[in-house]
Amino acid sequence: MSRDSNYDHHISIFSPQGRLYQMEYCFKAASSGLTGVAIRGKDSVCVVTQKKVPDRLMEPSSVTHLFKLTQKVGCCVTGSMADSKSMVQRARYEAGKWAFDNGYPMPVSVLARRMADLAQVNTQAAASRPLACIGLFVGVDDEKGPQVFKVDCAGHYLPFFAAASGPKEQEAMNFLEKRVTDMKDFDNDEVIRTAITCLGHVLGSDFRGTEIEVGTIIGKEGRFHVLSEEEIESHLNAIADDADA
Repeated sequence: MSRDSNYDHHISIFSPQGRLYQMEYCFKAASSGLTGVAIRGKDSVCVVTQKKVPDRLMEPSSVTHLFKLTQKVGCCVTGSMADSKSMVQRARYEAGKWAFDNGYPMPVSVLARRMADLAQVNTQAAASRPLACIGLFVGVDDEKGPQVFKVDCAGHYLPFFAAASGPKEQEAMNFLEKRVTDMKDFDNDEVIRTAITCLGHVLGSDFRGTEIEVGTIIGKEGRFHVLSEEEIESHLNAIADDADA
């Protein structure tokens, strides 16, 4: 038996190599499931993820990984769905409390930092368990413009030009890195189509409108909007036309 095998019983115990095994297990759980991609452009931001209905008897509209946290902030969560719902519920509470206390909506950067702080607290006590989910927070800030933040299980939170989460995260990041210099000038349609193309590239398959979810915010006065199947199909057709041209 490995000498490190006794160091994964509690989340607050470091191994002699300085590793927290429970956190590594948590990241593995959070990276399973579906892949999500978020991109910010010139004046808009978009997040795209897969949509899989686990049972044909389920109402498809009840299955989603995109959530509206405030009118101007949206979130894509990957990993454990139960933990994701808990994260979303707490984020909505924090955003509502901020708006009540301060009289204006909570900026996406402040909300991401608050959720990261709460996630980090769960890594310090043996009696707690970190949430096995990763959140991609998107919004258009009044001062800084389009914003994408990634919040993980351990409490890291960082701003990105484009970010990905899930089992195909590394492949998606490699795809996005090659296009990062052009993203700053993308309009909303280009942002959406780049995100969809990225997801299709890493998964190696073509989509129908019912197989992905797309959320977007356009401009500082924009609201978080989840695209309908018809709107998604129009973007898929445009991508196919560009590929044939």
